[in-house]
Amino acid sequence: MRKLTGILLVMFAISGMAQSNKNLQHRPNRKSESEFQKLNPEEIKRYENKVMRQVADLALIPPEINTSPLPNYDYDTQDYVMALTIERTVKGRIWSAWIGGCDCPSAFLIAASSDDNGETWSKPRLVIDGRSPSLPIPRTVIIGNFWSDPLGKLWLFFDQTMNHFDGRSGLWATVCENPDSENPVWSKPKRIWHGSMLNKPVVLSTGEWLLPSYLLQNKGFGVFNGIFPELDPYRGVNVLVSKDQGKSWQLLGIRSFPNPDWHEAMIVEKKDGQLWMMARTGKGIMESFSSDKGATWSEPASTAANIQNPNSRFFFRRLASGRLLLIKNGKELHQHPGRNYFSAWLSEDDGKTWKGGLVIDDRERVTYPDGCQAPDGTIYVTYDHNRGPGEIAIARFTEEDILAGKIESPQSKLQMIISRPLKNKK
Repeated sequence: MRKLTGILLVMFAISGMAQSNKNLQHRPNRKSESEFQKLNPEEIKRYENKVMRQVADLALIPPEINTSPLPNYDYDTQDYVMALTIERTVKGRIWSAWIGGCDCPSAFLIAASSDDNGETWSKPRLVIDGRSPSLPIPRTVIIGNFWSDPLGKLWLFFDQTMNHFDGRSGLWATVCENPDSENPVWSKPKRIWHGSMLNKPVVLSTGEWLLPSYLLQNKGFGVFNGIFPELDPYRGVNVLVSKDQGKSWQLLGIRSFPNPDWHEAMIVEKKDGQLWMMARTGKGIMESFSSDKGATWSEPASTAANIQNPNSRFFFRRLASGRLLLIKNGKELHQHPGRNYFSAWLSEDDGKTWKGGLVIDDRERVTYPDGCQAPDGTIYVTYDHNRGPGEIAIARFTEEDILAGKIESPQSKLQMIISRPLKNKK
């Protein structure tokens, strides 16, 4: 009964029930102590699951979009960074977001912007923090991505979950129609689906928007393990589609992977209309293909081009030129030294062969790249270096630099800084 007692304490704390035992017993729909003593192991398990599902429902409460985060979230209050995302608006402002707190249940999202091509960055100007001192189990925001849609609106997709992953999680979105203004206005967050999304949607040649969300094939961490069995058929990469420019999203297809980890899947449309998905697994990158716009997917396999990457995030996107861009760990395409070094590669034949190999960071402990492109062709990639007390970095370069294998463009620049946590450096 020790586990049951602990869960009851959680339930009482959530409900704010600082009542006497007598009052508790007289509340409707509440079992008395004598009734608990009569429960058999199967009934206890059902009751535990019921209570933990109610706890997980705390992640369904819409989070606040905090657009006045200073001074509470200024850099001198921060001691941890983990990279998430970068995007450029139609008018040229660059937005970046990262995780503060830790890669753990106490994580929260921070965002800043640059109006000078990434040279300098604002103080934090947007924070999404699901934590609350009244909760006995942390509520977490730990994954997110900016995306400029074809209409010029800036989206911020992010997750909210209990205790890092409660077996369900939740993909949320907030949209800004004036991301270049002095005071951007963000819409009330809307929950789209279960799971998380770390990578940008793709707009198909037929006009649909595809979004590669993922629901971990793990059934939940800690006390949340196994409380949502009805979601087991959906565990894997969930491909969502919008046919009305983001007003609504529907589940279109699902692809699970062997040796699953944080899938962090990315999708591009090939020139023949076939969709190509690459995902992170415990044994590196695996790929799958769809010939029906994302409804069904082939069995996963190692990449035909033998792209080698550690169990970590990579970046994969089609550029305006028609080439495919790949950012990966390591200085070589077919090998890697773990989460060290970053190199950029281009493909002109839809991934059959890759050229370039521009080393955009030659340091160790670099992870989690995300990128975007300006109309003049300039590519921006953000990532973290020395995750934790280190920094959120940005590289700015061109396709010509990648093909040359070195920086040749005058406007290109590597290892610039977006943010550093300064709490322990005062």
